[in-house]
Amino acid sequence: MAHDKPNVELRAARPSDLSLLCGWDRKPHIISARGADGEPDDSYWQTALSRQVRWRDLLIAEIAGRPIGLVQIIDPAQEETHYWGEIEQNLRAVDVWIGEEKNIGRGYGSQMMRLAFTRCFADPSVSSIVVDPLVRNIQAHRFYKNLGFRRVDRRMFGSDDCFVYQLDRDDWQRTKPR
Repeated sequence: MAHDKPNVELRAARPSDLSLLCGWDRKPHIISARGADGEPDDSYWQTALSRQVRWRDLLIAEIAGRPIGLVQIIDPAQEETHYWGEIEQNLRAVDVWIGEEKNIGRGYGSQMMRLAFTRCFADPSVSSIVVDPLVRNIQAHRFYKNLGFRRVDRRMFGSDDCFVYQLDRDDWQRTKPR
């Protein structure tokens, strides 16, 4: 008898998630995926969790009520730090983390991303989703390609050398499970 993977669900992050996010932020696998400017910063999470902004969804991924990761969805054209620089309207940028190493490679990240796709493309004006893994993060490149993203650019974000991948609405609609 085959076992189905437990279903991942997303919920809004809340101030009570601060210690969880700060703990995950110090995990070696998360530190290695972060860029040069990405030192753990508890004040970042404290501020992010205390502010609701129209351009960001900060979501905790859970399995049966147990937190396993984070999904952040932003409107890169509206985001206040202008991390993405000059960028077209009607895009969403997605970041995904698996918090604990033991949960990597179990399909949870793919489920999290598919939930993010559904959420992003629920807005009919959103044309594409972008992600920006570090050039050195080969595992992330494979992950995004397997989800249907195509590499469209190589950019420096501060001192971070990144590839930009994009998933267009039409490609998502062709490949999403029915």
